[in-house]
Amino acid sequence: MTAVLTEKPAAVSTPAPALRRPRVRADRRAVTISAWLAVVVFGGFALLPVYWLLATSLTPRTEVFSYPPKLFPTAITLDAYAALANNPALFGYLRNSIVVSVITAVLSVLVSAYMGYAFSKFRYRGRRSLMYFVLASQMFPQALLLITLYAVFSAYGLLNTYAALVLSFTTFTLPLCVWMLKGFFDTIPDELIEAARVDGASRMRIIHSIVMPLAAPGLVAAGLFAFVRGWNDFIFALTLAGPDKQTLPPGLVNTFIGEASTAWPELMAASLVVSLPVAIAFIALQRFLVGGLTAGAVKG
Repeated sequence: MTAVLTEKPAAVSTPAPALRRPRVRADRRAVTISAWLAVVVFGGFALLPVYWLLATSLTPRTEVFSYPPKLFPTAITLDAYAALANNPALFGYLRNSIVVSVITAVLSVLVSAYMGYAFSKFRYRGRRSLMYFVLASQMFPQALLLITLYAVFSAYGLLNTYAALVLSFTTFTLPLCVWMLKGFFDTIPDELIEAARVDGASRMRIIHSIVMPLAAPGLVAAGLFAFVRGWNDFIFALTLAGPDKQTLPPGLVNTFIGEASTAWPELMAASLVVSLPVAIAFIALQRFLVGGLTAGAVKG
């Protein structure tokens, strides 16, 4: 008899845990460095215009057009900001912007809250078609509707009034606000509403005392979006409002940009100052804004 010799397969060598850990740490370090590089690159790209606004506003007018352009101003002056304080027309534009933006935000939140609640909690024929019809209104360029709105407001004597600006801004903010609040109302359990109804609460009491307090982050997010829309608009404020009712964006252009020259330091200083209220509002209401925008993204 002959013994059959079988060769054992070679064992697959696996890296030792001691060798694995440095490799994992190196991979994590590479991912972290890549992430920070991306943040620095994109952050610099986003903040460079803001820095250029600040640098130009602090540069004397005689050095604004120096060539080659200087990244850091050699001389710093506050003359541009002093010119803003001594220009009473800018305070009128500021008042108009505050009035129009605040009324637009309040009106948009009031209307979109009831519409969003109806879309979320009621079931009726044509509900889905109406929802998509509201969303489809965002498909048209807003400037395309300017001629029609101008003719309508002119026929009803609303040109050069706050009402023309508020109505036009509210029209364009409603679709997004409605869908934003609908997603937030979807996260409120129907059982909570049914329990309040069993306890004898009326429909309006349920909306105002139970649903609206729970939807506060969504209401804040919708109001902030509508406020920014009214604060930043240029073309409608320039066309529908006269010199007495114009807001800051067209007011700054008419004040500092002329046919022969442009006061760049004053314009940059005014733009920086005008951006501060919106930036402060975003920082103060950041948690409400994030909560309102992400509501309804994940259903429990």
